[in-house]
Amino acid sequence: MSQSTSALKPRLCVMMFIQFFIWGVWYVPMWKFLSEMGATDEQIGSAYASTGLAAIFSPFLVGMVADRFFPTQMVFGVLHLLGGLLLFGCSRADSFEAFYPLLLGHLLCYMPTLALANSLLFRNSDNVERDAPPIRTLGTIGWIASGILIGSGFLASGSLKVVWPEFLGGEKSPAEWIGLGATPWPYYFGAGASIVLGVYAFFLPHTPPELKGKPVSVGDVLGLKALRLMKDPSFAIFIICSLLLCIPLSFYFQLANGYLGEMGVGNSEGVMTLGQVSEIFFLFLIPFFFRKLGVKKMLLIGMGFWVLRYVLFASAGPETHALLYLGVIFHGICYDFFFFTGQIYVDKRAPEDIRSSAQGFIAVVTLGVGMFIGGKLAGWWAARSKTEAGLPDWPAIWYFPAILAAIVMVAFLILFKDRRTEPAES
Repeated sequence: MSQSTSALKPRLCVMMFIQFFIWGVWYVPMWKFLSEMGATDEQIGSAYASTGLAAIFSPFLVGMVADRFFPTQMVFGVLHLLGGLLLFGCSRADSFEAFYPLLLGHLLCYMPTLALANSLLFRNSDNVERDAPPIRTLGTIGWIASGILIGSGFLASGSLKVVWPEFLGGEKSPAEWIGLGATPWPYYFGAGASIVLGVYAFFLPHTPPELKGKPVSVGDVLGLKALRLMKDPSFAIFIICSLLLCIPLSFYFQLANGYLGEMGVGNSEGVMTLGQVSEIFFLFLIPFFFRKLGVKKMLLIGMGFWVLRYVLFASAGPETHALLYLGVIFHGICYDFFFFTGQIYVDKRAPEDIRSSAQGFIAVVTLGVGMFIGGKLAGWWAARSKTEAGLPDWPAIWYFPAILAAIVMVAFLILFKDRRTEPAES
């Protein structure tokens, strides 16, 4: 690493930490906040689906504007400043009708910054393969920090208190204390962090627009050149299964934190971060398993653990917290073995001239279309899964994504036949 890159690395680490702190701090507890506001299940589903909606449109801003006309760090900073103001507006909303357009506006600002943060990292490193993984890990740590903060924070007699997390050995908080997850505080923290990062961005290295003066089409932005890969039946099956598996993923992000809280799990936002801890752990094991198992077996293992996780959730209750903890910890296998391995598969499968288009295409399909459909469907199903008392019928809620993941797994097992991804050739 050159001296200049060495000096930049801490600054890029700070950028990545705050980048994912902003998202995690409000996204995980949003179900609690909107439920407290009186939002319906369908409305909560629409709020989570807006992440996918923004992910569909964000490539246009990045590809058609940011990469052609303005320095990356300036676009990154302006979007975070504007996004921070909109997120603060979310904290002041007193109805879903007021909350939703502010949230969507924030996400339309935030989602493009994910690609811009990666661009700042990649273009200011002289060895991306070596530098990117540890720096991007700081993003996961930022998400973890946000969950621990919200889960450990309480309002007591109008004052903010932060205590040692119960799941890490801390004492149970008094019953009269109000957890921050259902309050506007996650949005205060997120808005403040977004504005800080927006200002900080202007002190990041000058990064000129990469595609200045070059023609860019809508097809380039959305990665539509990769559609020619869909002629391969196995690649098409992989894309369809990736899309469908985002529905169970949406159930997890949308409902799991609220479910843990209703089952009496203290510091539920903090407990949810165990999934990100396991994600980091299994990420380091991916190369080993990739060599031993190949793509198909790894993808099947990932799908299988999605099924197992939701069966555990459906079987758990207030007296069986261990099953809930285990289901959360499975997130590392669920996510890394399917979604991260899937990115590797796409990279190996796509010819070099359309490799970046293929990665952009899979991102739009999963983070965009898949999460949009998943958010809507999770809200719709939650609204129809009620007990006679009108409370959530949690077993019914969780068996639905378990069955869906099982169907996807069986279909993938039967239909995916790409022999080029077997261990001997990986």
